[in-house]
Amino acid sequence: MKKAVILSSGGIDSTTVMAIAKVENYELYSLTLDYGQRHKIEIESAKKAADFFCVKEHKIIVIGLGGIGGSALTDNIDVPTNNTSTKIPVTYVPARNTIFLSIALAWAEVVGANDIFIGANTVDYSGYPDCRPEYLKAFEKLANLGTKAGIKGEKVKIHAPLLKMSKAEIIKKGSDLGIDYSITWSCYNPRSDGKACGKCDSCKFRLKGFREAGYEKTNV
Repeated sequence: MKKAVILSSGGIDSTTVMAIAKVENYELYSLTLDYGQRHKIEIESAKKAADFFCVKEHKIIVIGLGGIGGSALTDNIDVPTNNTSTKIPVTYVPARNTIFLSIALAWAEVVGANDIFIGANTVDYSGYPDCRPEYLKAFEKLANLGTKAGIKGEKVKIHAPLLKMSKAEIIKKGSDLGIDYSITWSCYNPRSDGKACGKCDSCKFRLKGFREAGYEKTNV
């Protein structure tokens, strides 16, 4: 069976990507990064997703990007609740996808996987530069230049099947594949009682997606 490493945050996008990879008959290796994010609760959702899809292995790696800071997700910076700017928001984590994909690439070599799946999206997202198709294409080129597998001709492929889908389209796709989205988590700034804030960009994209997909009463 062909193998794939899936970057899993426990959110809507990565969980949908996992469902797509499973339907495409990949043996799933789920990778979650504990990078010092304030919404660490998402790791529990990633565990639920791994169980839901009966993955071959779920690995959680601690990398602690809080030591670098520079983001509202890892530093002492407020998560914005009324972001109307067209600039890259403070929730952007410097070089996050480059770091994540690099670790996924290393694990893929170890387990013998030539495919890496990521839930990057350019429609309903916050404008992060490391979600763009040109970035993913460049990383794929890097992956094949800088690895033993690539040099041997075992080409590494970066899959981003949700890249041009709206959040509503993603939710409809995942629902068709049998995903129980109640196991997923989106909020960047959980309340003290453990519930989603409902105000951050990620919560708003989630609510908008479910509403447009026809699930009016779905909570964050």
